[in-house]
Amino acid sequence: MRLGPVEARAHFEGQPVARLATADETGRPHAVPITFALDRNVLYFAVDHKPKSTQNLRRLRNIRTNPRVSVLVDHYSADWTALWWARADGQAEVWTDPRRCRTPVSLLRAKYPQYADRSPEGPVVAVEVSEWSGWAFSR
Repeated sequence: MRLGPVEARAHFEGQPVARLATADETGRPHAVPITFALDRNVLYFAVDHKPKSTQNLRRLRNIRTNPRVSVLVDHYSADWTALWWARADGQAEVWTDPRRCRTPVSLLRAKYPQYADRSPEGPVVAVEVSEWSGWAFSR
């Protein structure tokens, strides 16, 4: 059954990980898992201290070129009556100003104990969600 915006957002909010889908200027897709925090209709994620070869990440380059993104969470179960997914579509913006990043980083720290000793230090991405959608086998 299709989930309405309120239901889709509610399914989304409690999840620990999502998949971010971006596309470059030619439309070439790119999907990666992210940790995230929500504040009303804005979804935040940040480049953190997990090992990466660079902070010039493809997801950030794609957002700077094409800010339209989708973020997906889902639940799989061998019991297919428990299946669901929820998606947030919107416009993303990369933030580098430490003052502007303060609140999103605080939200991420509150959600993830892994950030207690070391906050995300890289850019923050803010996604202004324009559409919440989803599906569940049953409600």
